[in-house]
Amino acid sequence: MTRRPVLEFWFDFASTYAYLSAMRIEPLAEAAGVDVRYRPFLLGPIFQAQGWNTSPFNLYPAKGRYMWRDVAREAERRGLPFRRPDPFPQNGLAATRVALSGADKPWCGAFVRAVFHAEFGEGRSIEEPSAVAGLAGSVGLDPDQTMKAASAEPNKMRLRAITEEARTKGVFGAPTFFAEDGEMFWGDDRLERALAWAAGEDA
Repeated sequence: MTRRPVLEFWFDFASTYAYLSAMRIEPLAEAAGVDVRYRPFLLGPIFQAQGWNTSPFNLYPAKGRYMWRDVAREAERRGLPFRRPDPFPQNGLAATRVALSGADKPWCGAFVRAVFHAEFGEGRSIEEPSAVAGLAGSVGLDPDQTMKAASAEPNKMRLRAITEEARTKGVFGAPTFFAEDGEMFWGDDRLERALAWAAGEDA
């Protein structure tokens, strides 16, 4: 059996545009003959290194106003629900730890979509571990076991390492995509191009 190319999907649960990508990446990747590798990480430390203490969409109000309208417009075009959560950005640490603990497991995509749907589709909080446990249960996972594995020290260390890896790779926002040759694409509007590149059709 021929090995399929892989596209890395780097995302932070606080990213509105990552929501748009997460909800469509798997069927698009399947059509392109590409496998998706989920790479959850934390943008906070990367922003802090640039002197930002919150999302740039909060720091630059005009940019923020445009983003909210743009995401709402794109969600409507794609038939996705969209509701602005309060507060924004949310602390997605617990959800990110769960996603990372299952990044190489078949359930990861379903869990990622469940979190993004709750946050940006319904405007619900994903900050509380209890909320994350409930979302894990909604995709067929054992909530207690899942949260225990996610909060174990090796997984916490892994998250710190992957966030540092994101920084060293030059990631500055989410979503970001990497093909196997290291080519980087940033933004939901580059997802199709990233898949084509990964498949060798656009290199």
